[in-house]
Amino acid sequence: MGHSVLVVDDDPIVSDVVRRYLEQDGCEVRLAADGAAGLAAIAAARPDLVVLDLMMPGVDGLEVCRRLRREQPDLPVVMLTALGEEADRVLGLEVGADDYVTKPFSPRELVLRIRSVLRRTTGAPAGPLLLADGDLVVDTARRIATRAGVPLSLTVREFDLLAFLLGSPGRAWSRTDLLSRVWGWQFGDQSTVTVHVRRLREKIEDDPAAPRRIHTVWGVGYRYETTGR
Repeated sequence: MGHSVLVVDDDPIVSDVVRRYLEQDGCEVRLAADGAAGLAAIAAARPDLVVLDLMMPGVDGLEVCRRLRREQPDLPVVMLTALGEEADRVLGLEVGADDYVTKPFSPRELVLRIRSVLRRTTGAPAGPLLLADGDLVVDTARRIATRAGVPLSLTVREFDLLAFLLGSPGRAWSRTDLLSRVWGWQFGDQSTVTVHVRRLREKIEDDPAAPRRIHTVWGVGYRYETTGR
């Protein structure tokens, strides 16, 4: 892969296992033992992706992710959460994590998730290079989205989801479809899609509570409608 990955986790055993698997996959890996050290490491040298534990003493994973989204919204983040803690997973997605893996996890699964996220950020776009809907423009080649000429602060998955929906206006997609097409998952928590749609609406809709672009199709999922403006 040749990518640089920063692993932020206060458990040295977990960090070491993740490091070894990622290095076997060709990544350059740095470790940080807590949130403050992780932020300092990112400031010193930006990685291609951050693996971030949710629960850490001091500056926890949620706060690290919040700060990253304010300062570096396009930096991919894969969060590690406790098994069965749906509230933690949703919180992680709400603050801007691109993906998550629950503990205890398979290191191979984590590597696959990381590959999937990095592939989105470095691979050539599969569809049209430029998508537009009124004042909303998505440049898939440069991975830049603007509204009325102002750049939007989107995470990796938010950008992917917007480009996918805008690229197929008028078609209804189920959450399962979107997990497969955008996340590359064959199974997973569908609240992942719900949270990302909610965050995306806050950035592209005049009134997120009454969306004109991303519509909910009850019993199915979501549909993008062009505004005609």
